[in-house]
Amino acid sequence: MPRSKRILSLDALRGLAVFLMMEQHMGVWLWRGRGSTSEAVYPLLVGFNALGGGAAPLFVSLAGAGTSLFIHNRPQGADRTLVQRGLVLMGFGLALNLMTPSWFSWGSWFVLHMMGFAIATSPLWRRLSTRWLLTISLLVILATVFWQQGFATPFVASNKFMSATTRPGSALRLMVAEGHFPVFPWLSMFLLGMVVGRWIIADRLGNLLKWLAVTVGIACALIIGKTLGQNGLFEMSRGTFLYRLFSLRLGFYPATPAIMLILESVVLVLVWSALMLERRRPGMWTSRSIAICFGRASLTLLLVHVVLFREVSRPLGLWHGVRAGTALMIIAGWSVLTAWLAQRWQRVGYRFGAEWLLRKLAG
Repeated sequence: MPRSKRILSLDALRGLAVFLMMEQHMGVWLWRGRGSTSEAVYPLLVGFNALGGGAAPLFVSLAGAGTSLFIHNRPQGADRTLVQRGLVLMGFGLALNLMTPSWFSWGSWFVLHMMGFAIATSPLWRRLSTRWLLTISLLVILATVFWQQGFATPFVASNKFMSATTRPGSALRLMVAEGHFPVFPWLSMFLLGMVVGRWIIADRLGNLLKWLAVTVGIACALIIGKTLGQNGLFEMSRGTFLYRLFSLRLGFYPATPAIMLILESVVLVLVWSALMLERRRPGMWTSRSIAICFGRASLTLLLVHVVLFREVSRPLGLWHGVRAGTALMIIAGWSVLTAWLAQRWQRVGYRFGAEWLLRKLAG
């Protein structure tokens, strides 16, 4: 891979991730709820909203891939820069905590904190072989079950629980296993992303499909194990270690091993598809494409939309205040507006945005 080449498909996937995150948040925060929506519209709205579940897995995985690409392209002083970038990104996460008191506490551990932590510790991970990174990524998922069992983490965690700072060692517990995107299991997604980045550099995209077979296979084995346990083959009553190990929930608050492996499988499919599409149609994306502009302004868009639609919407009466159709219109309007602004912002290199500030502070 040429050292100067920018892989536009990865920027496009970041753009997809931030779009999915925005539409999901806006749908949940603006919509009045099922009672205000016809039965015909309800499944469509919920299905559209559910797509947002792919945002965080994409963000964390792409942060890992981007880290490997950065190390490859700029090996001199990479460790120092990565530590600085990770710490600054965690600082953005803390700022977001303070700007959105209706959602987070000072100790909340959101996706920005997770990516920052992973990037800051990547000088450790970069020195491991690909085989070890993949092994550790699986062990992180397994270790998550031990942490959740040891902490007696609820099987369904509310936002209040994931932001609580009143329990002993609460901030550390949120970081380790009980926050929105804790180190266990989400570090696994970052480590897989680092491996994906290495495979991109080596032009071994077929390995993405090989590892896809592994993640799908283990996920299927867990699902089969759950079925066997329910049929009495072994003890799997609620609250036991095996119940947590084999449990399958579509949500990831908190995440189970099966859902993490399914999410990793989805990420692998999306990354492979985007890379192959760019390879076969190299001119389909340019620096002014909407997806690319969204991707390169994703950090700014993440911060702005959370504060705007989580906090500012409340005094305006929009918080859980509109019907489904109105919510969809606002989502569409916001998407068009931000796409238009991002394309024009691209002309000045996204100056004064969060990404620009990250580069200024961390190199």
